[in-house]
Amino acid sequence: MGKHLKIKKNDIVQIISGNDRGERGKVLKVYPSKQTIIVEGINFIKRHTKPTQKDPQGGIQEREAPIHISSVMLVCPNCGQPTRVGFHFMEDGTKVRVCRKCNEMIES
Repeated sequence: MGKHLKIKKNDIVQIISGNDRGERGKVLKVYPSKQTIIVEGINFIKRHTKPTQKDPQGGIQEREAPIHISSVMLVCPNCGQPTRVGFHFMEDGTKVRVCRKCNEMIES
């Protein structure tokens, strides 16, 4: 499938739908084929794990679950607002992301 997503690892995003609406967090991992991302501190699930040599206690662990990319908006590092992302081509032909609110380039 190989979609080119507008959100990358280490971006700050704001959740726009679901139980965590309004919260912000850093993107830890991106799954382009599934169009999902894992955001730090958002969408916790509980996993029941058996004892292993690595974790002899076992028990219930909380961790972040993937969230669909349509449920988040990128927070512009320049103006600090959640925004849509556009693309522009530089003179040398490189493609860069652009904030739709302040028209500033978003560093990758």
